[in-house]
Amino acid sequence: MATISAMLHNLSPKKVLAAADPLLVKMYGQRPWRRHGDGVEVLVRTILSQSTNEIGGDAAYEKLRRCWPTWDGLADAPPSVVARVIRIGGLARLKAGYICGALRKIRAERGQIDLEFLASLPLEEATGYLRQFDGVGPKTADCVLSFAFHMPTFPVDTHIFLIARRLTVIPRGTSLEQAHEMLTGLIAPARRYAMHKLLIEHGRQLCLARHPHCGRCLLLEICPTGQRHEGISTRKPGVRQLVRRRRRRTVDGEQPGDRAKT
Repeated sequence: MATISAMLHNLSPKKVLAAADPLLVKMYGQRPWRRHGDGVEVLVRTILSQSTNEIGGDAAYEKLRRCWPTWDGLADAPPSVVARVIRIGGLARLKAGYICGALRKIRAERGQIDLEFLASLPLEEATGYLRQFDGVGPKTADCVLSFAFHMPTFPVDTHIFLIARRLTVIPRGTSLEQAHEMLTGLIAPARRYAMHKLLIEHGRQLCLARHPHCGRCLLLEICPTGQRHEGISTRKPGVRQLVRRRRRRTVDGEQPGDRAKT
């Protein structure tokens, strides 16, 4: 069913996101796929990143690898000791249990701690394999398959969830897990990795949780939340021309993210 935003602009949610894609590229540049690491590395990194920021997750991962350079060594370590090492990333006891448990289970099933076999599996089967591990939900499984194996998944984090709600491409009351299923189907498979990266960048630079910079956002024409924030009525004639003039001033002057970076 079409959302309010879609009806205002005669665009379906899928078309809203398709329209947002080139505008995001204009603001932040292309985001070609790159491998973030092998499957095990991405799995461990993603578990460590849960409920923390990128800095905390990365710091926990670096400390972890300094203490245990091999996956077998980490798998054999007591989770209580691992928890002390990764404390900087938060939820250390839970994450230590998840990581050690997953590594041990992979080794027991596969004879070694390696996930490269996932590359040859159908997407649904690969997702099912990862979801068997404690602590691995839809986002974590999607991150592993996208970042390590270039599979057409679409991980949804809090930045993406917030932007989707502001664009009203998902209904009010949609849960994060429901949003994951809905948004994946709304974005073309070939664009899912790039859109994931672009939307996260947008959430960090302009579409901030508390104080979004709507007046400098190129998505303003298709974003009813931004229009309300800027006091633009979608019922007034010429709203699109007004928004476009604001967009031209933004493009002709500073880049959208420049002031947000300082």
